Amino acid sequence: MNRNPKTVEVRGLQKRFGDNLVLRGVDFEVSKGEVVVIMGPSGSGKTTLLRSLNFLEKPDAGTVSVCNIDVTCTGLNKPSRETQRKIREIRQRTAMVFQSFNLYPHMTALQNVMEGPVSVKGVKKAEAAARGIRLLEQVGLGSKADEYPGRLSGGQKQRVAIARALAMEPEVILFDEPTSALDPSLREDVLRVMRDLAGKGMTMLVVTHEVRFARDVADRIVFMDGGVVAENTNPEKFFGAASSPRVRQFLNLIGT
Repeated sequence: MNRNPKTVEVRGLQKRFGDNLVLRGVDFEVSKGEVVVIMGPSGSGKTTLLRSLNFLEKPDAGTVSVCNIDVTCTGLNKPSRETQRKIREIRQRTAMVFQSFNLYPHMTALQNVMEGPVSVKGVKKAEAAARGIRLLEQVGLGSKADEYPGRLSGGQKQRVAIARALAMEPEVILFDEPTSALDPSLREDVLRVMRDLAGKGMTMLVVTHEVRFARDVADRIVFMDGGVVAENTNPEKFFGAASSPRVRQFLNLIGT
């Protein structure tokens, strides 16, 4: 029996914006419980790749498989009913944490966490509230349940966003530069929550330039360059002397 089944598998993924081919045939896979950090220079396709995994962006070609749900990515502008069903199922099994938090400003922290389970999964409000409180406590914000986002710091907003993602009971969480909008003093609280999730076996794909997190927590580093996967290796090799000249140039630019 395969002890580490593939949770995400991407083959030949392409995405074009007008004349700009952003993803040029991406191939990689993620096993259950893995933490994969996606790094690379600006414009290399990192965020587009992440958003393609739950079809916030519609790829033009290739295949995406998430939790054994396979989608062929041709003709997604007019998808069949079966393809639409598969995309909905993938979205129910994944959650995404955005760079800009994307919280509802008119809802309290607890209401933000409750919204998905109640409106998407039909969970009763009392049950969703109880789970929401537990999740806010898990991310260190149990005392902020009744606060609105406007009264929270950036780091607190991002931790609410992580609690909101967890409320959907996902099998995979996608993180799109979750600390890049935060002051350095606020980043560590968010990274601590992410380390805790990794320690509990959550499958995570993380677009980030947080080198210490990548060194300490990632099982693998996927290095994007020019719309393709240029490196796919363990942190020791990626950050070590054996890395490629292109990787070393990138690491010098981000100050490692």
